[in-house]
Amino acid sequence: MSALSRADLWSLEEYSEQRPSFRAKVMAHKKNRQVPLGDNARLYFEDSLTIKYQVQEMLRIEKLFEAPAITEELDAYNPLIPDGHNWKATFMIEYEDPDERGRQLARLIGVENKIWVQVEDCERVYPFADEDLERDNALKTSSVHFLRFELTPVMIAAVHAGACISAGIDHAAYSIAGEQLSADIRDSLAADLQKSAIN
Repeated sequence: MSALSRADLWSLEEYSEQRPSFRAKVMAHKKNRQVPLGDNARLYFEDSLTIKYQVQEMLRIEKLFEAPAITEELDAYNPLIPDGHNWKATFMIEYEDPDERGRQLARLIGVENKIWVQVEDCERVYPFADEDLERDNALKTSSVHFLRFELTPVMIAAVHAGACISAGIDHAAYSIAGEQLSADIRDSLAADLQKSAIN
Protein backbone atom coordinates (compact mmCIF):
# COMPACT_ATOMS: atom_id res chain seq x y z
CA MET A 1 0.00 0.00 0.00
CA SER A 2 1.31 3.40 -0.91
CA ALA A 3 1.28 6.39 1.41
CA LEU A 4 -1.58 8.84 1.14
CA SER A 5 -1.03 12.22 -0.48
CA ARG A 6 -3.09 15.40 -0.54
CA ALA A 7 -4.47 14.26 -3.90
CA ASP A 8 -6.11 11.29 -2.14
CA LEU A 9 -8.11 13.52 0.19
CA TRP A 10 -11.34 15.44 -0.17
CA SER A 11 -11.59 19.11 0.66
CA LEU A 12 -13.58 19.92 3.81
CA GLU A 13 -16.61 20.78 1.69
CA GLU A 14 -16.32 17.61 -0.39
CA TYR A 15 -15.82 15.47 2.70
CA SER A 16 -18.93 16.91 4.29
CA GLU A 17 -20.89 15.61 1.30
CA GLN A 18 -19.08 12.26 1.12
CA ARG A 19 -18.85 11.56 4.85
CA PRO A 20 -22.10 9.59 5.46
CA SER A 21 -21.48 7.03 2.73
CA PHE A 22 -17.71 6.96 3.29
CA ARG A 23 -18.12 6.46 7.04
CA ALA A 24 -20.52 3.57 6.47
CA LYS A 25 -18.01 1.98 4.10
CA VAL A 26 -15.17 2.36 6.60
CA MET A 27 -17.18 1.02 9.54
CA ALA A 28 -18.10 -2.10 7.54
CA HIS A 29 -14.44 -2.49 6.51
CA LYS A 30 -13.21 -2.12 10.10
CA LYS A 31 -15.35 -5.05 11.27
CA ASN A 32 -12.90 -7.35 9.50
CA ARG A 33 -9.85 -5.55 10.93
CA GLN A 34 -10.52 -5.92 14.67
CA VAL A 35 -9.16 -8.75 16.81
CA PRO A 36 -10.32 -9.00 20.43
CA LEU A 37 -7.71 -10.39 22.81
CA GLY A 38 -9.64 -11.42 25.87
CA ASP A 39 -12.25 -9.12 27.35
CA ASN A 40 -10.16 -5.99 27.76
CA ALA A 41 -7.75 -5.66 24.84
CA ARG A 42 -8.11 -5.37 21.10
CA LEU A 43 -5.99 -5.05 17.97
CA TYR A 44 -7.25 -2.67 15.28
CA PHE A 45 -5.33 -3.41 12.09
CA GLU A 46 -4.80 -0.33 9.94
CA ASP A 47 -4.64 0.09 6.18
CA SER A 48 -4.92 2.93 3.69
CA LEU A 49 -8.72 3.10 4.02
CA THR A 50 -8.77 3.28 7.83
CA ILE A 51 -5.99 5.85 7.80
CA LYS A 52 -7.68 7.97 5.14
CA TYR A 53 -10.73 8.05 7.38
CA GLN A 54 -8.62 9.07 10.39
CA VAL A 55 -6.96 11.89 8.44
CA GLN A 56 -10.23 13.16 6.97
CA GLU A 57 -11.82 13.16 10.42
CA MET A 58 -8.90 15.05 11.95
CA LEU A 59 -9.02 17.67 9.19
CA ARG A 60 -12.78 17.99 9.71
CA ILE A 61 -12.58 18.29 13.51
CA GLU A 62 -9.69 20.76 13.44
CA LYS A 63 -11.07 22.56 10.37
CA LEU A 64 -7.70 22.29 8.63
CA PHE A 65 -7.53 23.24 4.98
CA GLU A 66 -4.10 24.81 4.43
CA ALA A 67 -1.48 22.68 2.69
CA PRO A 68 1.15 22.65 5.49
CA ALA A 69 -1.40 21.51 8.07
CA ILE A 70 -2.70 18.77 5.79
CA THR A 71 0.85 17.61 5.09
CA GLU A 72 1.54 17.50 8.82
CA GLU A 73 -1.45 15.22 9.38
CA LEU A 74 -0.38 12.95 6.52
CA ASP A 75 3.15 12.75 7.92
CA ALA A 76 1.72 11.72 11.29
CA TYR A 77 -0.63 9.04 9.98
CA ASN A 78 1.10 7.59 6.90
CA PRO A 79 3.53 5.49 8.98
CA LEU A 80 0.51 3.47 10.17
CA ILE A 81 -0.18 2.15 6.66
CA PRO A 82 1.33 -1.33 6.06
CA ASP A 83 3.87 -1.46 3.25
CA GLY A 84 3.48 -4.96 1.88
CA HIS A 85 5.61 -7.02 4.26
CA ASN A 86 4.08 -6.14 7.60
CA TRP A 87 0.89 -5.60 9.53
CA LYS A 88 0.37 -2.39 11.46
CA ALA A 89 -2.11 -2.16 14.27
CA THR A 90 -3.41 0.07 17.02
CA PHE A 91 -3.51 -1.91 20.27
CA MET A 92 -6.02 -0.70 22.84
CA ILE A 93 -6.47 -1.68 26.46
CA GLU A 94 -10.17 -1.28 27.17
CA TYR A 95 -11.51 -0.93 30.72
CA GLU A 96 -14.62 1.23 31.04
CA ASP A 97 -14.17 2.14 34.70
CA PRO A 98 -11.41 4.78 35.05
CA ASP A 99 -10.21 3.48 38.43
CA GLU A 100 -10.01 -0.10 37.18
CA ARG A 101 -8.27 1.08 34.01
CA GLY A 102 -5.67 2.90 36.08
CA ARG A 103 -5.01 -0.19 38.22
CA GLN A 104 -4.66 -2.42 35.18
CA LEU A 105 -2.37 -0.03 33.30
CA ALA A 106 -0.04 -0.14 36.30
CA ARG A 107 0.03 -3.95 36.07
CA LEU A 108 0.47 -4.04 32.29
CA ILE A 109 3.75 -2.19 31.84
CA GLY A 110 5.51 -3.69 28.82
CA VAL A 111 2.43 -5.45 27.45
CA GLU A 112 2.95 -3.85 24.03
CA ASN A 113 6.10 -5.95 23.57
CA LYS A 114 4.35 -9.20 24.53
CA ILE A 115 1.64 -9.21 21.87
CA TRP A 116 2.21 -11.68 19.05
CA VAL A 117 0.80 -12.87 15.76
CA GLN A 118 1.50 -16.26 14.22
CA VAL A 119 1.05 -17.60 10.71
CA GLU A 120 0.08 -21.26 11.12
CA ASP A 121 3.27 -23.29 11.85
CA CYS A 122 5.69 -20.35 11.56
CA GLU A 123 7.35 -18.69 14.52
CA ARG A 124 5.46 -16.11 16.53
CA VAL A 125 6.08 -12.52 15.48
CA TYR A 126 6.41 -9.90 18.22
CA PRO A 127 5.99 -6.23 17.29
CA PHE A 128 8.09 -3.15 17.00
CA ALA A 129 6.06 -1.03 19.40
CA ASP A 130 5.51 2.72 19.70
CA GLU A 131 8.16 3.80 17.25
CA ASP A 132 6.73 7.33 17.28
CA LEU A 133 7.24 7.92 21.02
CA GLU A 134 7.50 6.18 24.37
CA ARG A 135 4.03 5.38 25.71
CA ASP A 136 4.73 4.00 29.16
CA ASN A 137 6.71 4.98 32.23
CA ALA A 138 7.81 3.44 35.51
CA LEU A 139 4.29 3.67 36.93
CA LYS A 140 1.99 2.57 34.12
CA THR A 141 1.62 1.84 30.44
CA SER A 142 -0.62 3.69 27.98
CA SER A 143 -4.05 2.43 26.97
CA VAL A 144 -3.08 2.92 23.29
CA HIS A 145 -0.03 1.52 21.49
CA PHE A 146 1.02 1.42 17.84
CA LEU A 147 2.51 -1.85 16.61
CA ARG A 148 4.36 -3.09 13.52
CA PHE A 149 4.58 -6.83 12.87
CA GLU A 150 7.27 -7.68 10.31
CA LEU A 151 6.70 -10.91 8.35
CA THR A 152 9.19 -13.07 6.47
CA PRO A 153 8.66 -14.01 2.80
CA VAL A 154 7.80 -17.55 3.94
CA MET A 155 5.08 -16.22 6.24
CA ILE A 156 3.68 -13.97 3.53
CA ALA A 157 3.57 -16.83 1.03
CA ALA A 158 1.81 -19.01 3.61
CA VAL A 159 -0.83 -16.34 4.25
CA HIS A 160 -1.51 -16.06 0.51
CA ALA A 161 -1.75 -19.87 0.34
CA GLY A 162 -4.54 -19.77 2.94
CA ALA A 163 -2.67 -20.38 6.20
CA CYS A 164 -4.55 -19.55 9.37
CA ILE A 165 -3.43 -16.64 11.55
CA SER A 166 -3.64 -16.41 15.32
CA ALA A 167 -2.82 -13.75 17.90
CA GLY A 168 -2.16 -13.69 21.61
CA ILE A 169 -0.40 -12.01 24.53
CA ASP A 170 2.41 -13.41 26.71
CA HIS A 171 2.30 -10.81 29.50
CA ALA A 172 2.18 -12.30 33.02
CA ALA A 173 -0.67 -10.00 34.06
CA TYR A 174 -2.71 -10.54 30.89
CA SER A 175 -2.06 -13.83 29.13
CA ILE A 176 -3.99 -14.85 26.02
CA ALA A 177 -2.94 -18.27 24.73
CA GLY A 178 -3.94 -17.58 21.15
CA GLU A 179 -7.03 -16.58 19.24
CA GLN A 180 -7.41 -17.86 15.68
CA LEU A 181 -8.63 -15.10 13.40
CA SER A 182 -11.85 -15.60 11.48
CA ALA A 183 -11.66 -16.25 7.75
CA ASP A 184 -12.94 -12.74 6.98
CA ILE A 185 -10.26 -11.08 9.12
CA ARG A 186 -7.59 -13.43 7.78
CA ASP A 187 -8.52 -12.53 4.20
CA SER A 188 -8.56 -8.81 4.99
CA LEU A 189 -5.05 -9.00 6.46
CA ALA A 190 -3.82 -11.07 3.53
CA ALA A 191 -4.69 -8.14 1.28
CA ASP A 192 -2.10 -6.04 3.15
CA LEU A 193 0.73 -8.29 1.98
CA GLN A 194 2.49 -8.25 -1.38
CA LYS A 195 2.61 -11.47 -3.31
CA SER A 196 6.21 -12.28 -4.15
CA ALA A 197 8.22 -15.37 -4.95
CA ILE A 198 10.37 -16.92 -2.27
CA ASN A 199 14.03 -17.10 -3.23
